[in-house]
Amino acid sequence: MTRKPTLPFDPFALAQAAGATALGLASRPQDLLQVQMEAARQWGDFWTDALTGKAGEAPRDRRFMAAEWQDDPYYRSVRDAYLLASKQLRELVSLGDGDDNAKATARFLLDQYLNAVSPANFAHTNPDVVKRTKETNGANLVQGFANFLEDVTSGKGIVQRRSDPKAFEKGKTIAATPGEVVFQNDLFQLIQYTPTTDKVAAEPLLYVPPLVNRYYMIDLAPNQSFVKWLVEQGRTVFVISWVNPGPELKDKGVGDYVTEGVVTAIEQAAKRTRQKPDLFSFCLGGTLVAIALAWLAAKGRADEVNSATLIGSLVDFSDMRDWSAFVHEGHLSALEDHLEAQGYIDSLELQRLFAAMRANDLIWSSVINHYLLDKEAPPSDLLYWFEDGARIPAAFLKSYNRDLLKDNKLKDPAGFTVGDVAIDLAKITTPMMVIALKDDHVSAWEAVYRGARDLGADFVLGGSGHNAGVINPPSRNKHGYWTAKAMPESAGDWLAGATKNEGSWWPLWTKWLDGKGSGKQVAARKITDGIEPAPGTYATMD
Repeated sequence: MTRKPTLPFDPFALAQAAGATALGLASRPQDLLQVQMEAARQWGDFWTDALTGKAGEAPRDRRFMAAEWQDDPYYRSVRDAYLLASKQLRELVSLGDGDDNAKATARFLLDQYLNAVSPANFAHTNPDVVKRTKETNGANLVQGFANFLEDVTSGKGIVQRRSDPKAFEKGKTIAATPGEVVFQNDLFQLIQYTPTTDKVAAEPLLYVPPLVNRYYMIDLAPNQSFVKWLVEQGRTVFVISWVNPGPELKDKGVGDYVTEGVVTAIEQAAKRTRQKPDLFSFCLGGTLVAIALAWLAAKGRADEVNSATLIGSLVDFSDMRDWSAFVHEGHLSALEDHLEAQGYIDSLELQRLFAAMRANDLIWSSVINHYLLDKEAPPSDLLYWFEDGARIPAAFLKSYNRDLLKDNKLKDPAGFTVGDVAIDLAKITTPMMVIALKDDHVSAWEAVYRGARDLGADFVLGGSGHNAGVINPPSRNKHGYWTAKAMPESAGDWLAGATKNEGSWWPLWTKWLDGKGSGKQVAARKITDGIEPAPGTYATMD
């Protein structure tokens, strides 16, 4: 019997949220009248400025970087009218009724609409496209339409040219730091990197990545590889490379990834170095590390880890901002039906979700470049990594969505269990550092800060966003970071009292590691029993 195609979301839940917002506003005519009167005043000011040629300060918006958006009265008026209307609509929707989920859904739907109708996305209202069309006598639009047709007929949807798939080659120009796979099971391969110094710190480092993409965000092009930098600093580095699961692993849940994944990797790193590892992790990987530390504590094995660092990771899911739009019973049920049909969530489906949350950067900028300007995007190792997605097993995603995202069970002592072990994050005694990213669109830094306070961890706030804020080599002297000794209840109060530091947080973090370690140096650890060279089979398999 052939199953009907399923969707990973519930369209009715989207319509219900939009309807609830509209009905809530309609039931308050007095508030609507005030909104309309304020809007009329703002439009009056807009037209007064437009007709007198008054130019305000240029907005900090990458869609409107061309000089014409500010200097040409026509383009400036089009831009400012769009931004004003967007501001008014967002304020209007914020007045709507409903729970946090419904409000987040309404904001998400409005943002998708506003992003789509930006004047930058249309040929006749984008000065760069107008200029390009004149230069090529319209050839850019003809070829751009051919690009569009090619993407549509590929079956993967539009905008499949964010990066050139041939621009990088794993093991040579990306994920190229020399190393060996030294252990593997059904869930992961463990990579150990070849030392480049005669002496290394006694304690090894073990990286736990998220499941959504491959591990090598920390090993991009050599000039910005975090792994390469750490090896050059005299660190023994191990990395978990998760398998890209198929339907045969559909029953592997969060607990399996903790015990058969993180804990097993800890045991292997310790066995190979005869030292307790320092863990570091990113995003979902940090959530798994926190659960693993609590599991080890409950088993009386807390002393098997020297320290742990969580980067851009949540352990308290009470504040997921716009992501809460997807933590809805209708969406969860629809996703579970979808997962049951195929045994996993596909990487392309995950990429579409993440792209929708950053539509201007990951969708509409590509629409402009490839369909209007007919320009290939310059090679980007970070975008190459982003598009090299991985699947997630059905059981894992079901448990993660319901137990952690929806019910926030990690906040409650013994609320979440791994096998028969109750997980209580308050029992963790391992020294910890939590690093948040100031412009993070996935893990809001304020929510990460609250998790740091709950864990009793040291806290650092890095500059930039969820991915770019992690990849910040000291040689580039970019982004900066904030530090403070006090940890007040309010994240805003912490930031107000924090010190802004220039450059990368990487050296600060390795100095923190030195303070938690033995301070001993040992002979560099040669690898003589590798299974295969890095990046390994799991990082390259479809």
